[in-house]
Amino acid sequence: MKFSVRELCYIALMVAVVAVLAQLTVPLPLGVPLSLQTFAVMLTGVILGAKKGAIALLVYLLLGAVGVPVFVQFGSGFQRIIGLWGGFLMSYPFVAFIIGFGADTGKKHLLAVCLALGALLNLTMGTLWHAFQNGGGLTVSFAACFVPFVIPEIIKIIMAFSIGLPVRAVIQRRHKTD
Repeated sequence: MKFSVRELCYIALMVAVVAVLAQLTVPLPLGVPLSLQTFAVMLTGVILGAKKGAIALLVYLLLGAVGVPVFVQFGSGFQRIIGLWGGFLMSYPFVAFIIGFGADTGKKHLLAVCLALGALLNLTMGTLWHAFQNGGGLTVSFAACFVPFVIPEIIKIIMAFSIGLPVRAVIQRRHKTD
């Protein structure tokens, strides 16, 4: 797989977008903060497509794993990836790939379905990993990691669709004219 300098710059730019939006958080009572990180992951998939989106999120995870403070609340380290909330982080490359697949088809209805599937995968992996790490049971993890995020995820899906498609179109037009 070979990427142009421009494509590498887009990948790097989206890694930076995810890192910045991860810092915009609202604390919730059960411990999992609400952030714009997952919105940025969705946006990455829509804008970059399946392969480049997944690669961008792998780069993001690698940066965080080696100590660059890119995770929520300027967190970093491999422990964050395998820790209590790690299931959310581990889902990101898969989420971006699924959403990017929908975007790559050029069919808006399929993209909408893939955005919903990506959000569902993120919440499911985060909840299951939390239950595994926490030992408090699936019910507690479901209440902390899934239920409070359903409506915010729907809003993020709408935002990623509404913002990502026009940005993707501009990038594709500029790429064709060069």
